[in-house]
Amino acid sequence: MQEVNFDEAVEKILASDVRFQRDAYTFVREALDFTQKLISKENKGTVRHVTGQELLDGIRQYSLIQFGPMTMTVLEEWGINHSKDFGDIVFNMVEIGLLAKTEKDTRDDFQTGYDFTEAFRKPFWPQSRLKAEAKPVVN
Repeated sequence: MQEVNFDEAVEKILASDVRFQRDAYTFVREALDFTQKLISKENKGTVRHVTGQELLDGIRQYSLIQFGPMTMTVLEEWGINHSKDFGDIVFNMVEIGLLAKTEKDTRDDFQTGYDFTEAFRKPFWPQSRLKAEAKPVVN
């Protein structure tokens, strides 16, 4: 199998799907590498296939490390507004040969990801706001 050049492949993707910026594809690739390293550590060095849900969690963690409280701003700039957008990016990369999938992997794996506010904004809210949110509403 011939190795696919990342930049050329992304150019082809962008020619047919303009929803996401180039940097979104680079970021997802980096987040996949990050996730694979996390899983490898957990499995004592064993590398294995990453599921959609594992990748979503890795993307969340990597985003917070890379962009901190600016995560949602960066993702929105790239055209990413929902977990399913990560699935579309991943499967665009699968279809062009940049990533591999198993017969169990589908775009639907990314449909029930996380709420972006919960995942990317809430970790940076002040404690006073978090406490106020946790208090039950009394009528």
